[in-house]
Amino acid sequence: MNNLDYIVSEARSAFAAISDPDALEQAKARFLGKNGQITELLKQLGKLPPEEKKTAGAAINVAKASIEMALNERREAIRQVALAARLAEEALDVTLPGRGEVCGGLHPVTRTLERIEALFRSIGFEVADGPEIEEDFFNFTAMNTPEDHPARSMHDTFYLQNQDGTVADTVLLRTHTSPIQARYMKAHVERYAQLEKMPEIRIIAPGRVYRVDSDATHSPMFNQVEGLWVGEGVSFADLKGVIADFLRSFFETDDLVVRFRPSFFPFTEPSAEIDVAFMSGALKGRWLEIAGCGMVHPDVLRIAGIDPEKYTGFAFGFGQDRLTMLRYGVNDLRLFFEGDLRFLRQFA
Repeated sequence: MNNLDYIVSEARSAFAAISDPDALEQAKARFLGKNGQITELLKQLGKLPPEEKKTAGAAINVAKASIEMALNERREAIRQVALAARLAEEALDVTLPGRGEVCGGLHPVTRTLERIEALFRSIGFEVADGPEIEEDFFNFTAMNTPEDHPARSMHDTFYLQNQDGTVADTVLLRTHTSPIQARYMKAHVERYAQLEKMPEIRIIAPGRVYRVDSDATHSPMFNQVEGLWVGEGVSFADLKGVIADFLRSFFETDDLVVRFRPSFFPFTEPSAEIDVAFMSGALKGRWLEIAGCGMVHPDVLRIAGIDPEKYTGFAFGFGQDRLTMLRYGVNDLRLFFEGDLRFLRQFA
């Protein structure tokens, strides 16, 4: 019995000196494991006379229960110490001011689009829309683009696949927003077919477009805004006035020069590239090409059902992303599509 009291006392002392859970389990094995002191005493019960076995067994079980109780108490004490340390480490100072929610903001390209739409609406233009998956007819044929034009090549245009994997050469991702103009003109003619005089068409057509191109100033997907004005007596002078007024309003300065440089587009005749030069700032004196324009080709009007002898019109196309780059001083187009919050937070 005295030996049992000593073992229990020794176990309590050993457990009390331990603060690590793993070390505590090792100490447990010393007393209660397969070769522990209590287990060895239980193994020896079979050697005792029957009259002593019952008394010795009961005493050993009492000692075992005492050791187990001491073990569980120490486990709980270690757990409580660890919990207190963790709570202290993760403690919050409730007297500090709360963290405010971060306010989101519009993407810079979206800001540019809203600005463009507001400026053109202020001079009587509507905003038109159309599908991004387009028919070959509206994307090319209706825009007076011949079948042998390079833009119809799969190297320049994303044609879609049929279910059998073959290329659907009549369905594609639109390469410009001009199909919106073609669809709008066709619907406009049908709507006012009974009238002797067709109301003017005055629209802008913003949207995503797709071309096989990618570098610091080009992206396979980019944003474009095209404009169209068709009516009686619409001239190139009207085109120049609208474009010059828009650019000065968009950049909020009269300190720029707009130049119309002769060019070629299959859907306009005559055609021109639009260049702009700022007279101050980082881009002072440098000519930048920012858009294309021209008088709507008579064939484009005929395909839409409009008499080119009676009506004329002009069209133009801006790169929405390029205007954003110039307005905010961004030198790499890819930044707009990477979703880097460090970049986007500047515009929030």
